[in-house]
Amino acid sequence: MLLVVGLVNGFAQEGPDLADEYFKKGEFEKAYTIYQKLMKTGASKQLISQYVESAVKLNKIADAEKVIRRLIKSDDKNPYVLLQAGVLEESRNDSAKADVYFNKAMSVASSNVNGLPELAQDFAEKLKATWAIKVLKKGREQSREPLAYAGELARLYGAVGQKENMIDELLHWGLIPGNRDNVQAMLQDNLKDADQKMLETVLYKKVQENPNEMFYTEMLVWYLTQKKEFYKAFIQERALDKRLKLTGVRVYDLGAVALQNKDYKNAAAMFEYVAKEYPQGQLYAFARRLVIKAREEQVKNTYPVDNSEIRKLIADYQKMFQELGKNNRTLEALRSTANLYAFYLDEKDTAITILQLATEISKNEKAFIDRCKLDMGDIYLLKGEPWEATLLYSQVEKSQKEELLGYEAKLRNARLHYYKGEFELSKEVLDILKQATSREIANDAGALSLLIMDNTGMDSDSNETAMKEFASIELMLFQNKVDSAALALNQMYAKYKDHSLADNILWLRANTLIKQNKIDEALQDLEKISANYGEDVLGDDALFLTAKTYEENKQDKPKAMELYNQLLQKYPGSIFGADARKRFRALRGDTIN
Repeated sequence: MLLVVGLVNGFAQEGPDLADEYFKKGEFEKAYTIYQKLMKTGASKQLISQYVESAVKLNKIADAEKVIRRLIKSDDKNPYVLLQAGVLEESRNDSAKADVYFNKAMSVASSNVNGLPELAQDFAEKLKATWAIKVLKKGREQSREPLAYAGELARLYGAVGQKENMIDELLHWGLIPGNRDNVQAMLQDNLKDADQKMLETVLYKKVQENPNEMFYTEMLVWYLTQKKEFYKAFIQERALDKRLKLTGVRVYDLGAVALQNKDYKNAAAMFEYVAKEYPQGQLYAFARRLVIKAREEQVKNTYPVDNSEIRKLIADYQKMFQELGKNNRTLEALRSTANLYAFYLDEKDTAITILQLATEISKNEKAFIDRCKLDMGDIYLLKGEPWEATLLYSQVEKSQKEELLGYEAKLRNARLHYYKGEFELSKEVLDILKQATSREIANDAGALSLLIMDNTGMDSDSNETAMKEFASIELMLFQNKVDSAALALNQMYAKYKDHSLADNILWLRANTLIKQNKIDEALQDLEKISANYGEDVLGDDALFLTAKTYEENKQDKPKAMELYNQLLQKYPGSIFGADARKRFRALRGDTIN
């Protein structure tokens, strides 16, 4: 019995597992010896492959050739053995003989329906992408399916650097339903900066040659949208919409993306197209409102804000109400109108009256009513009535508990405590909100909590005094008293230049100067933060805003790219990292998600 066990163990020691272990470790002599014995009893693909590779490594090509010829003699219809015969000829630098074997392998494989794709995979595993491409092209020809193996061919063309062919095959592959996302992912992974123009050219050509094939237009619009070229994307969507009578849905969706990306001018043009072309369509009321909303965002983000433009926006909303009425379709427009009156024209009572009307119209739409309550709370804070404000915020907290709107209400209450100088109360609420599911709310809560913790409690009197001054200026800015806040910040910085709040004062002043369109002065403050407080909490904030200001206000792309890259290197864990990387790639001209 012991003798039998010993024999079994001895055989196991000489088996394929041990040979494979030697092979992985690079001990080819030991692996080859075992493979040589195993080849006499049968030959799997892996065994043949690793036997041939070991033989080549050890320069025992002649011995391996004898074994491979024996296999061919016993079965000359095995394409994999023929492929390995070609590999051995290549190791002798005889490419002509290798090609003979490779072509024979392809000829043999073509007699079996699955033979060619399997052989192509075998060639690919041997890093012979060019031969894998030949095999699949023969397979496509044989199948008479023009889209056959498009995905596989695309990957192979990518591997050999034939980018134009790769793009062409990917676009073929995308015509098969369900492949669009994979096509986009492969384009993003495989195309470098220099290839971008090629992709654009190919896409335009495909659209022109196949005007009714929606996929090509979808891909071109996707590409242009990633590059934030929304006007060009709009032209394509508009043409497709008119050609295929798509009722404006795709143009409307593109408008929403442009609005989200702050291209207000083109967003307004898209919504206007939908409203004008489809006045009886389901999207008409939404598009009609969003035309004005896009213009509103443009006016509100052009500093200093022009109040005459605000009045024009209100007039546009009023025309819309005359046409569509004040009803469920125009509720959001009523909210927008109220906030314009309150925050820009200082007509707070008018604003509250409009919001009360909106809540009466909406009746049972709880979420909308609660949003209006938050708006009214903000307006009472503008009026200097914090008790009314906190009452409304607290109602929404209770009504929308564990919902995003409830967290927003809780954050407003925390800010209200902060504005009033009730720092301990504010921090208690903020520390709860740091666990909120919304990243934006959690980040805002964390930042304000840290500000309070860093600037109160050490030398109680002086710190509390400075902090109360700072909070009162933040309240001024909330109330849109920009010029008064700027003046107060100048005075405060002069007084507290050496205080722990100094970097926060500079930060707030820089943001205020941007609102006053004093861009160069704002950049000076941001650069002071980077130079003197770069290792502190606001270091990455200041660098990100500096880069963004060079990009959006100064239109200095090279400088913005340099600063985004600097942020990624200096602050690898920054919350602005993802946005900085995305902006950097967009400025460089990459296609991005």
